[in-house]
Amino acid sequence: MFVSMPDKSFMLSGSESVILATQTVDKLLRAGDGDAALLYLYMLKTHEQSTPAQAAQAMGKSVAWVASAMALLSRLGRIKSDEVFEEAQPGPPVQEPRRYTVDEIVQEIETGSSFSALVDEAQRSLGKILSPDELERLFGMYDYLRLPAEVVMLLITHCIAECQRRGVNWRMPSMRYIEKAAYTWEREGIFTLDKAEEYLKELELRRSAQGEIKAALQIRDRDFSDSEKRYVDGWIEMGFGYDAVEIAYDRTVTNTGRPAMGYMNAIMNSWHSKGLHSAHDILEKEGKPPYRAKSGGDPKDANKKYGTQNQEEIERMQRLLDKIKDE
Repeated sequence: MFVSMPDKSFMLSGSESVILATQTVDKLLRAGDGDAALLYLYMLKTHEQSTPAQAAQAMGKSVAWVASAMALLSRLGRIKSDEVFEEAQPGPPVQEPRRYTVDEIVQEIETGSSFSALVDEAQRSLGKILSPDELERLFGMYDYLRLPAEVVMLLITHCIAECQRRGVNWRMPSMRYIEKAAYTWEREGIFTLDKAEEYLKELELRRSAQGEIKAALQIRDRDFSDSEKRYVDGWIEMGFGYDAVEIAYDRTVTNTGRPAMGYMNAIMNSWHSKGLHSAHDILEKEGKPPYRAKSGGDPKDANKKYGTQNQEEIERMQRLLDKIKDE
């Protein structure tokens, strides 16, 4: 069963409130930057409908202060800088990954460090000799992002598995693809094998939850659109499972004549604000008969919030982790 991610509710003056997912709270806490946290709360309260000058005036700060805090939020993945506060001037420049010379990389390999083992494992896993550009990207993950060699090894295995999911015409991931994933892991604070294992388990559980919700939404033979995925991921973070989604879907189609995601999202947000996340709780609160699954879910699991773990995949990852630890 997927363990839901509880939310933290910060009460403001009057009847206002701001809901923060625990994942967001953890990121802000790890960053240790009060300016970014303050700006994020302001943006949630105003629904991002303000300019940097207005934000600065409201908080008694400078526009430069706003831009600096916004840059950190962007690096944390909490906002997209091209969509929010577009008038802001850039704060302190974000450090670009340094470029490495071939001599530097060769010297590191010849020292016999863990990077040498990483190169061997990467070439074995990807089935080719790495080019100078690929070696530079790999070394950047190790040296610039400070990801341990064993974590990068697991990352490469994960990226290969993700590409394999695409079907018979899948291709090995490029080093650019792996590098992009490495930045995500660095941003998420994944610097140990235990953290990596936890992250991969959560990813698999989320994928299982998405599959169940897709069935509840009667989406077949296609993936979620970008907007649908944003809605679904939001519901997953709130703690909803397929049973609640199924009820919201039925009510949306009944009331609008179509599966209007915005309308459905309003229903989900209303339940979330009342602390109702399972079909049992929703129907009990409304004094209605017990829930019966329509999308093929097991009625015994009607109150669960997420799908079951893909145990085979988790065990495969565990064997890989044990192998790396023993080397």
